[in-house]
Amino acid sequence: MLSKEERVHSVFEKISDQYDYMNDLISFKQHSKWRKDTMKRMKVQPGNHCLDVCCGTGEWTFALAEAVGIKGKVIGLDFSQNMLNVGIEKLKVRTSPQVAFIHGNAMELPFEDNSFDYVTIGFGLRNVPDYLQALKEMARVVKPGGRVVCLETSHPTVPVFKQLFTFYFTYIMPVFGKLFAKSYQEYAWLQESTEAFLTKEELKELFKEAGLSNVEVKSYALGAAAMHTGKKQQ
Repeated sequence: MLSKEERVHSVFEKISDQYDYMNDLISFKQHSKWRKDTMKRMKVQPGNHCLDVCCGTGEWTFALAEAVGIKGKVIGLDFSQNMLNVGIEKLKVRTSPQVAFIHGNAMELPFEDNSFDYVTIGFGLRNVPDYLQALKEMARVVKPGGRVVCLETSHPTVPVFKQLFTFYFTYIMPVFGKLFAKSYQEYAWLQESTEAFLTKEELKELFKEAGLSNVEVKSYALGAAAMHTGKKQQ
């Protein structure tokens, strides 16, 4: 039986070519709006250094690059080479010399302590083997005074919408995966990982356990997704 890490790696290696298209389809293009709002709240400054963990095809990586400008630096890290290859292809046609993509593991980040002003993870935390270990690593490499930011699926609590959300993710999304990406099992796994993930309150406590303070939470789409951000003490 495959471990979670092996299964996740297999999933993303297979769906990389359709990943951006399917994200737009599954979220009705809302994920980009959530990311834009998160970026506004982050207040990234020109010249900042940022790390985008589980960067996938690099959409948040490029958004960070636009914010830091040419004097800044953004590294996108992922353990799926196929996902990274999509980001590298995008880099060839975008004017973003401040961006670099690196193959690596969120559980053991290959960077020195206190290296980045911001460390982000978008829709990737639920896929790591150990949520707390990944957050501790992110907290380790962010500078004192810097922030760790997570944008992730969550669990709606509004009656009726909660049931509709569960039905959509359980039955509709895997069918979309089969019809549009020829990947029913892979999108069934994404549903499983979403269902098994933490509540907003549980993730907030995990941020604190990782050593982060001033933890802020913002819900999107009636709780279907949430942003968590925590500050590393000076």
